Amino acid sequence: MQFRRRWAVAFAALALVLAVAAGCGAPAADRAKVDNLVVNVIDVGQGDAILIRTPGQVTLVDSGDTPARDKLVAYLKKQGVTTIDNFIVTHPHADHIGGAAAILDNFAVRKVFDSGQTATSAIYRQYLAAVKKKDIPFALLAAGQEIDIGGGALKVLNPPATPFTGEAAVNNNSIVARLTYGNFAMLLAADAEQDAEAAMVKRYGAGLKSQVLKSGHHGSRTSSSAAFLKAVDPEAAVISLGKDNEYHHPHPSLLKRYADRKLKVYRTDTDGTVTVSSDGKTYKIAKER
Repeated sequence: MQFRRRWAVAFAALALVLAVAAGCGAPAADRAKVDNLVVNVIDVGQGDAILIRTPGQVTLVDSGDTPARDKLVAYLKKQGVTTIDNFIVTHPHADHIGGAAAILDNFAVRKVFDSGQTATSAIYRQYLAAVKKKDIPFALLAAGQEIDIGGGALKVLNPPATPFTGEAAVNNNSIVARLTYGNFAMLLAADAEQDAEAAMVKRYGAGLKSQVLKSGHHGSRTSSSAAFLKAVDPEAAVISLGKDNEYHHPHPSLLKRYADRKLKVYRTDTDGTVTVSSDGKTYKIAKER
């Protein structure tokens, strides 16, 4: 995979509004140490922020919404994080990129991965400006690529080479990845909805199988279709969402689909940060409260 220090073609339209001088990358620093895989689905309210640590690297997937950015930064520092080897931005909705600029300002980020989707929001422009200012290597991800995360891997399953169109395009083109560590797998579904799920089932089939599912789109009724759940065949699901959120997530129909499959369900709104750990053979899940 080739990293570029120039903006991808998808970002050319924003060049005029990103007239920020290039700066130097942040110096390297010690990483938070773990003995095996540790995944924290962080309680950032209505949004996603997932910290993945292996003995070799630190990876952050998304950064929650703007109101949670200080909480996210404080949480990462408490975990001993100083360097983020891979920062993955699944798509440009505010509840996934709201803390991105704060992450780039507070930590030494070595690589940024993006879906290539653009937005006109101030939050999105701030994120891109911070990447450019610090001159951080930047790459777009698409289905079929794989990221080495130091003892484990993230296989990218979505977005497809030909992007989805339509009302739910931004969600359906978000980065979905299957995390593997030894014999353990966890599927990170971002905000993928049923069109993206159907395409992944068709392309990968049983290759989606994972013990743990990070529920798509915060427990929306438009995600976790029956066919998708059959292919993933998870034993547990983790839903990242805010308490009493305006979208009424998780939807009762989704919870019924989980109940029908007898899944153990964890929710950040009631359980706080949910931690999944594995030695590559077995796994355990712990909740904050």
